[in-house]
Amino acid sequence: MADRRSFLSEGVVTYAYLLLYIALSSGQIFFNKWVLSSKEINFPYPLGLTLLHMVFSSVLCFLLTKVFKIMKVEEGMTLEIYSTSVIPIGAMFAMTLWLGNTAYLYISVAFAQMLKAIMPVAVFILGVAAGLEVMSCRMLLIMSVISFGVLVASYGEINISWIGVVYQMGGVVGEALRLIFMEILVKRKGLKLNPISLMYYVSPCSAICLFIPWIFLEKPKMDARGTWDFHPLILTLNSLCTFALNLSVFLVITHTSALTIRVAGVVKDWVVVLLSALLFADTKLTLINLFGYGIAIAGVAVYNNHKLKKEVSRGSSNDEQHPESVQLTLSSSLTSEK
Repeated sequence: MADRRSFLSEGVVTYAYLLLYIALSSGQIFFNKWVLSSKEINFPYPLGLTLLHMVFSSVLCFLLTKVFKIMKVEEGMTLEIYSTSVIPIGAMFAMTLWLGNTAYLYISVAFAQMLKAIMPVAVFILGVAAGLEVMSCRMLLIMSVISFGVLVASYGEINISWIGVVYQMGGVVGEALRLIFMEILVKRKGLKLNPISLMYYVSPCSAICLFIPWIFLEKPKMDARGTWDFHPLILTLNSLCTFALNLSVFLVITHTSALTIRVAGVVKDWVVVLLSALLFADTKLTLINLFGYGIAIAGVAVYNNHKLKKEVSRGSSNDEQHPESVQLTLSSSLTSEK
């Protein structure tokens, strides 16, 4: 009886973490869209918003790990690894968030989410170019299915903005490059980090990468407005939600598995697409939209399953050689959701 109660309590906690992740992840996307496009908030500065997220994350990570010591940062970081791996990851992270958030000024949340389904294709192509992936008939078929689904979804979009599409595709390329650099960090550098450690090392670097273009691109526009009256409470809450989202990724990974976080990510994608039609006036879903997105998501699910099997087999062989090693979860959810 005691074992059964313990099992049930663990199950409740696991589902609670999953629901928290899905709620925070989808909620952060809606929150960002509202902050950037709402006339009430009047903050159409995606670069500035992303910079604020990274500064906030950097400060909180430092306080939690070094001052209050609530969480631990994985050891093993060197200057050589930081300069050759973390800086490129931070730069690509900054590029992903900046361009992805900018896309919300031109396209709907639902359509942006549909375009992001092309991510595995970008990751695979860049992985092949970097020698991390091997081209095969199976993978070529999966990539073709995903691409076809995204094309169908795009064809069904009523109010399409090609500027927004270019920004979103730029964000997809940046995210794909980030994941490739992370895989290189694991395979070639041998460093294994949990999500909190990644935030600790990457956030300051991303903040610097965002600060430089912000000075030239958005700061003059903000200065032209005169006083910087930008609802500090709402912006602080937005940044806090971003950090809470990354923390929820850490909790889900700790209590479940890589497969669970990926399944939860697919559920979150559908939640975002369907809810955005109710929340935002610029979102008008069509049957062609949903049909194409369904095809793309089916391809993404097959791709995730294929990648998971590879990671499990690779992890088991690594554990035999290095039993003390800690798994690094390459989660694209470790992000200021865009």
